[in-house]
Amino acid sequence: MIILHKIIYILANISRLSLQILYYICESIYYKIFGLQKKSVAGEIVLITGAGHGIGKELAIQYALLGAIVVCIDVNQQSNEKVANEIKEIKKTSVYTYQCDVSNRKQVFEVAKKIKQEIGDVTVLINNAGIMPCHKFLDYISDQITRVFDINVLAHIWMLEAFLPSMIEKNHGHIVALSSLAGLAGVPYLVPYSATKFAVKGLMETLEQELRTSSQGKSLIKFSTIYPYMSDTGLCKKPKVNKMLSSFMPLNTSQYVAAEIINAQRQNVCNLTVPSFWLLCFSLIRFLPEKAQNKVRDFLDAYVEPEN
Repeated sequence: MIILHKIIYILANISRLSLQILYYICESIYYKIFGLQKKSVAGEIVLITGAGHGIGKELAIQYALLGAIVVCIDVNQQSNEKVANEIKEIKKTSVYTYQCDVSNRKQVFEVAKKIKQEIGDVTVLINNAGIMPCHKFLDYISDQITRVFDINVLAHIWMLEAFLPSMIEKNHGHIVALSSLAGLAGVPYLVPYSATKFAVKGLMETLEQELRTSSQGKSLIKFSTIYPYMSDTGLCKKPKVNKMLSSFMPLNTSQYVAAEIINAQRQNVCNLTVPSFWLLCFSLIRFLPEKAQNKVRDFLDAYVEPEN
């Protein structure tokens, strides 16, 4: 009798889980068709690392136009100030700049203290800063590899350590991290970079689950991980794409990527490739046998050629 009760209990819970899965599949399809409502970022304190150029610069400009209080962090204060002045010319709004090497934990915490005192608690943290040296694996020197991991991974952790506690305290905030399509599939000549972008994916996914578990599902802090295709930020010095497909696979513009990131953040999208169709493509390709996956890679022939 006890065994029968256990079987019934297990079957009931499996049925409940199946209904929940079906509900969320239908919800996801609905949102794919009709879109998600965008939350306002007006008055939010948005901190962007690597804000002095490329995607970071466009994020700063576009968030400012939406009424956010923008905090620009970059190791190059001159380019940082230039972005801030450009924003002020476009829109009279609050924008702040701080020089910081985000791979340096001490500097990060010193800047975080200043920001809290001078502006307030950061509510949207965008870990955008990154570097992408491109060489054959055995041609990398140890300092290059260390630097890639310091900026592309450890900097995310230092920023989270500095700014996540206030979000947890208020149960309000959003973390955005820039990964890459190279964080979903390995790319030739980008072994250290690709490894760091896989790490960013794991960091974000695990941290989100930890907060959900530790808060018993009550955490309102949101996470968005972004996986852009090759972009015109200057990192892709020698991009290569199948000539037949080049017109269908142009480099992303920084403005386009920034707009997609902001839309994802405002709609609480957990994972987004830019363009968005790549996420479905990668999901489907993963079901193929390994040799078939390699044939798809050969057909696309998209990667970054090694630097001289």
